[in-house]
Amino acid sequence: MNYEEKTVGKKQIYNGNIIKVECLTVTLPNGEERTRDLVLHPGASVIIPVSVDNELYMVRQYRKPIEKVSLEIPAGKLDAGEDPETCARRELKEETGLTAKNMKHVISIHSTPGFCNEVLHMFLATGLEEGESSADEDEFISCEKIKIDKLVDMIFRHEITDAKSIIGILIAEKYISGKLDI
Repeated sequence: MNYEEKTVGKKQIYNGNIIKVECLTVTLPNGEERTRDLVLHPGASVIIPVSVDNELYMVRQYRKPIEKVSLEIPAGKLDAGEDPETCARRELKEETGLTAKNMKHVISIHSTPGFCNEVLHMFLATGLEEGESSADEDEFISCEKIKIDKLVDMIFRHEITDAKSIIGILIAEKYISGKLDI
C-alpha cells in the first residue's frame, strides 16, 4: 500500500527564534485533500554524560510548557550548519561545565514525528573532566550526579517524564551493565 502524502500547498503560520510552523495541504493516497500542521525545528544534540562512578550528570531547569522543574540530561539546539558532535560538546560544557575525552554517537531519533521534524542526535560522553559551566543568559539550570539505578526508578515513579532523558537513561543503563557495545 502507498502511504505517502503529497504536499500540494504550504502556508507559513509562524517564524520564531527556534521553530517555524507551517500548514500544509496534502493529497492522501486515496486522492482526498487534508491539512497538516507542521513544526519545523533545526534539530538538537543530546548528551548522556556517564561518570567513572557510573553516575549520570543531570540538569534541572524550569520548563514553561509543563509549568514545572524538569530533571533532564543535557541537550541543546543545533546552530545553522552546525555538526551535531560540535553542538554536543558545546552544550555539555555550557550546561554542566564538563568536557568529554570520548563522545560517541549512539542513535538519532525523531522526538514527535506526528507534527514535528526535530531530530535528536544522542551522544554517550565518557572520560569526563569537570570545569565551570557557562549557561546562556536565559538559562537557569543546576547540575547534579545521580546513580543510574535511582534514575531508572525515577522514570517509573513518573518523576522523570522528558522523553529524550528517559531514552538516554535507558541507554546509559545498558552501557553501564555491559549490554551495549559502543
